[in-house]
Amino acid sequence: MQVAGYHVELLPPVNKNAVDEGLRYINNDACYPTIVALGQIISALKSGKYDLNKTAVFMTQTGGGCRASNYGGMLRKALRDMKMEQIPVISVNTVGLENNPGFSLIDKDIIIGALQAAVYGDVLMRVLYRVRPYEAVEGSADKLLRSWMERLKKSLEKHKMSEFNDNVRAIVRDFDNFPIRGDIVKPKVGVVGEILVKYHPTANNDIVGVIEKEGGEAVVLDLIDFFMYCMYSEKFNYEHMNGSFKEYLTNMAGIKAFNSIFRKSQYEALNASKRFTAPSYIWETAEKASGVLSLGNQCGEGWLLTGEMVELIDMGVPNIVCLQPFACLPNHVSGKGMLKAMREYNSYANIAAIDYDPGASEVNQLNRIKLMMATAHKNLERKLSSGEEGA
Repeated sequence: MQVAGYHVELLPPVNKNAVDEGLRYINNDACYPTIVALGQIISALKSGKYDLNKTAVFMTQTGGGCRASNYGGMLRKALRDMKMEQIPVISVNTVGLENNPGFSLIDKDIIIGALQAAVYGDVLMRVLYRVRPYEAVEGSADKLLRSWMERLKKSLEKHKMSEFNDNVRAIVRDFDNFPIRGDIVKPKVGVVGEILVKYHPTANNDIVGVIEKEGGEAVVLDLIDFFMYCMYSEKFNYEHMNGSFKEYLTNMAGIKAFNSIFRKSQYEALNASKRFTAPSYIWETAEKASGVLSLGNQCGEGWLLTGEMVELIDMGVPNIVCLQPFACLPNHVSGKGMLKAMREYNSYANIAAIDYDPGASEVNQLNRIKLMMATAHKNLERKLSSGEEGA
């Protein structure tokens, strides 16, 4: 966005003060992601760092049947309570939740840069989590990550497609040749759940770090798949509900274009590597999910959450943590509600559903993770001793 002429600041990591501010101004019937995200914004606005008469809040929203669709209204109420109602709250969405006169994201530089950055993030996450638990020199994987982050920031200022494709291949190549220990095997643990709690290290109490500390290897599927899920759902909506043919065609064309333009180098590089696997195509995930539940489950993470659990199990990752904000109904249906079906699908499925909330006990969360990890280690030892495939 800065390349396109906007003065933008990415807010710092969430701390306890941000959560406290969220609890102070947001009704506690809202979910944990609401409190975390809005508390972070409120904390920043109260810091004294900004000229509040020249500041706006930029917030992305999907507009589904989720409490997240109320972020804008909740934040505006909090701003009125703080006597800061002059601050514009800009909702960025593709479903017409709100109109924002004078602001538009229809900018070539912003769109290309954002799509490239999303692919970079997914590739880095995939390769880092695969090698870090086995690094020969402690801290060397994060050092390589930081090096690439600095290079990519500069590259994104130009966002040339040829340089983008070269960077993706070079990232995979560097991590593919990264020195790791070959004398240890660790259980793989998949992470699924509500999108903010799944990826936000403060909201999930650094679940990836906990898994690695407990002797496991975290497997987190791509963030881009969430947007692919939203687009692919238009196929079901057209075929079985009241979705329009135009929306169906537009979204299918969008998926095809994104995969062929922005994700092609990712698939090619990962498939050619010796350590990594490429992400599934969204129609493959949808097919896996449809064997367990209807693709009409589109509220929140919907069928994608279930599809990712099936995908992980098929990848040889039967150990899964399913993360959800307390009282997140969509996730209770397609996440926790699918655990019995997952265990019927694979008797070795070792899944722990964990609720996250400002009042949730970290000790209880950690105990559930430790119990799941103990089972994961036990199952891995059994597989190794018996020589079972996928050990």
